[in-house]
Amino acid sequence: MSEEIVFYLDVAKEQMLECMSNLETNLSKVRAGKASPQMLRTVFVDYYGSSTPLSQTANVSTPDAQTISIQPFDKTMIQNIELAIVDAKLGFNPSNNGERVIINVPPLTEDRRRDLVKQTKAEIEKAKISSRNIRQKTNEEIRKLGKDGLSEDLVRDAEEQVQELINEFTKKFDAIFVSKEAEIMTV
Repeated sequence: MSEEIVFYLDVAKEQMLECMSNLETNLSKVRAGKASPQMLRTVFVDYYGSSTPLSQTANVSTPDAQTISIQPFDKTMIQNIELAIVDAKLGFNPSNNGERVIINVPPLTEDRRRDLVKQTKAEIEKAKISSRNIRQKTNEEIRKLGKDGLSEDLVRDAEEQVQELINEFTKKFDAIFVSKEAEIMTV
């Protein structure tokens, strides 16, 4: 197989891995009813004039399934942390006891669970669309090599390998959906 084909297959695989990583990041924001420090991953705090991730300004823990506890490294940052959580529009109402910020995560209603499953399905579909775009771009590059003198058999084999890669990741996307759906719907 030509080096160019190997290069395009490697690029496609890297793009698919990035697509998978983005999907996992987006799905980590979908709350499944249990409190998790991951829920606050997108929160940035004004830390002495610079926007800093919450995880770098405080210890975030979950003492139980319905509570997130945030222990700031610097107690003067409690107000800034509360403001950052509210500004992130995650639907949480933080409170503090002078030592730490506490978030009570309300249990999900059945309707909200169904909405979260729909949101998860939409994220999975976005990942599948991205994978199809990756397939299309990679196949176009491979076909260009065919026009530049690469044999038709090599072009066809390379396109089949691209399709196998896409099929492999599509199965992974489907498995992630089934797992996340079960996690969301579990009361």
